[in-house]
Amino acid sequence: MITGATADASFSRGFDAGFVMAFQPIVDFERREIFAHEALVRGASGEGALEVFSRVNPQHRFAFHEACRVKAIETASELGMQSKLSLNIMPNDVAGQTECFHTAMAAAERCNFPVHRLMFEITEGERVADLPALAAAFRTYKGYGFTSAIDDFGAAYAGFELLAEFQPDVVKIDMGLVRNIHNDPVRLSIVRGLVGTCLELGIRAVAEGVESSDEVHALQSLGVELFQGFLFARPAIATLPPVAWDAA
Repeated sequence: MITGATADASFSRGFDAGFVMAFQPIVDFERREIFAHEALVRGASGEGALEVFSRVNPQHRFAFHEACRVKAIETASELGMQSKLSLNIMPNDVAGQTECFHTAMAAAERCNFPVHRLMFEITEGERVADLPALAAAFRTYKGYGFTSAIDDFGAAYAGFELLAEFQPDVVKIDMGLVRNIHNDPVRLSIVRGLVGTCLELGIRAVAEGVESSDEVHALQSLGVELFQGFLFARPAIATLPPVAWDAA
């Protein structure tokens, strides 16, 4: 098996021609500040993440994710990123296996990118095999100063179960709950309850996939401060896209 250290040293070089990193900002709209940039893998010709991942042998999945995180840190450093850098992590890559944190921190140190600006997003793309181990890993490594997040909350699997076990710094509300929320009393009620829970627990909520000013204003009324979506900026490959602050 290729470990995180090997991924940094050789595996990523083997895939350099096959993928690049794009960045999409997460904005604090009220303050007109960029809170973070999420790193998103793209093919060398701009192919989407799903197509890129489909080319990776399942037994190399962890090593490829490691290579993506390393490249994201390297690229962020080269671009002079001053915000947090958000890196995606599959939950079963973390539980009982904290190599991803070691690899990211080593890459950040090598690239002179401050560790406290790293943000790790647990994606909800798979069922968590060992929830206590996952929560324990994040609690342990939060001591290094990075930000923790649950991605796509409400999209699948055990979002609330994970939230009960581990309280991250950030919860990202899935775009399925955000879309047309201003015209949907049910979604409005669900998100109001979720944001209220987050505020009570000291967690910041991010609305994902925002595409209209009406969505922004409805979410602001519920207490959401952070936004990510095409309304403000589309992902840009190997550059930091400008933010359309006046769009909302």
